Amino acid sequence: MAESNDGSAKAGVPDPAASPLLPAGNRGANAAPSSDAAAPTIAAPAPKASARSARRGNPAKGVQSKGGQGKPSRAARHPAVTILSGIFTFLLFLAVGGGIGAWYAERAFYAPGPLAAEKVVNIPRGSGVRDMGEILEREGVISNALLFLAGQRIARPDASFKAGEFVFKPGQSLASVIDTLASGKMVVHQITIPEGLTSQQVVKRLMDNDLLTGTPAVPAEGTLLPETYQITRGQSREEVLKKMADEQRKLLATLWAKRAPDIPVKSPQELVTLASIVEKETGLAAERPKVAAVFVNRINKKMRLQSDPTIIYGIVGGRGALGRPISRTDIATATAYNTYAIDGLPPGPICNPGRDALAAVANPPRTKDLFFVADGTGGHAFAETLADHNKNVARWRAIEQGSAPATPAAGVPAPVAAPNTGN
Repeated sequence: MAESNDGSAKAGVPDPAASPLLPAGNRGANAAPSSDAAAPTIAAPAPKASARSARRGNPAKGVQSKGGQGKPSRAARHPAVTILSGIFTFLLFLAVGGGIGAWYAERAFYAPGPLAAEKVVNIPRGSGVRDMGEILEREGVISNALLFLAGQRIARPDASFKAGEFVFKPGQSLASVIDTLASGKMVVHQITIPEGLTSQQVVKRLMDNDLLTGTPAVPAEGTLLPETYQITRGQSREEVLKKMADEQRKLLATLWAKRAPDIPVKSPQELVTLASIVEKETGLAAERPKVAAVFVNRINKKMRLQSDPTIIYGIVGGRGALGRPISRTDIATATAYNTYAIDGLPPGPICNPGRDALAAVANPPRTKDLFFVADGTGGHAFAETLADHNKNVARWRAIEQGSAPATPAAGVPAPVAAPNTGN
């Protein structure tokens, strides 16, 4: 406070010179001479900051107290920062979403499938992976064809799926379904080709089987091995014939290498030709070695084979059946295959012989038999001499006329199949 002239304090009168809040340049102009103690003064109001200073961040006005919220910095408001922040947020959501999606896909991949009972599903040839998925979804094996496609590309990208029939178990997972297709373990069927059919008859039998596909050419006579073969739906008939031919070549090579050294055949082809005649002469496996021995003995003695089946093949060829009894005219009519009219073997096989007939010709038993005739039981009566043979023929005629009972030849079991035509 300022003092009065008499030294007493004058109340209520401020002393500007004594105020520490005034700028130094403003002091003195209005200040009274100082005394020993500085008189207190009332602070003058602070000057207002200009708008320009405020824009430059001058703290004269609008200074925040500690802990207050300030305005974002210029770097924080930069467009690049905003873009990067958005990208980071997007990637974060993408990672989270991808993780959830992967978890769901893995769970669906190994979860039990919708199939309630075992089912056989046919995958046609030419089907792609997408086609397979649609077929399996339609058949109720899987619930989602797109998940099947994705699972195959991720889990089994190198798997080679095959067409055919596949068995799927109840509740089989998508992963297991893919494994089943990749394994190639298809439903297997069987087809039996009997011994003694011509190649033309074999092809017809294959054509009658609706599991197989294609129309193959008729193979050469005697090049197929009659057997029971495994096939799959959609397999080509050409493949089956190739399998039969391969098996015949392997068997023939083995038998030829182990043949008896004195058999009167000069090549594997001749072995097959003689075996085809043996095959057509008897339907009993136990008789084939004895029939083979008769023909080997006749060849060695320069006798004609005189086999009825060769007459039939010379007339009808690969069709197989004559459809009527052989006549005297048929016997007398010369053909390339009629062994009543030609010496030695015919030019080729008359059917496709089986394992037993081929083995019998490769290693025939040593006998002296030169003749055989049907005995009325499906077997034959064998003889070493023409006289004994004529007796057997007479007995056969009596059986045909119903005046004598049929009895099996010694050592030959009762037949289980219809007899072939004998001599």
